[in-house]
Amino acid sequence: QVQLVESGGGLVQAGGSLRLSCAASGLTVTSYTMGWFRQAPGKDREFVSTIGRSASNAYYADSVKGRFTISRDNAKNTVYLQMNSLKPEDTAVYYCAADLAVVIRTRPALYDYWGQGTQVTVSS
Repeated sequence: QVQLVESGGGLVQAGGSLRLSCAASGLTVTSYTMGWFRQAPGKDREFVSTIGRSASNAYYADSVKGRFTISRDNAKNTVYLQMNSLKPEDTAVYYCAADLAVVIRTRPALYDYWGQGTQVTVSS
């Protein structure tokens, strides 16, 4: 049984930082493309970042490029999202997801497994 468990969300002031974690069980993160998505109230779920089977293959949405960094700890089977210089518009529920495809994909519907999400709130 696959489980993705996110943690690390919370309330932070604009300009602050948070690190989200996604602990995986039932799958090996090096065998999947692992992604982070977010969904703000009233909006569609949107792509944030993804890391391929090669850790050097990372991709970011333009809105977070230069501020967010995705990484992976293979020994812990965990994926991270370091978020710096947070803005109020980053406020959303953040989800971790796993895609069995080898290629990098950014459409949420293509991902096979999802976590329950963690709330990130950035105050101005």
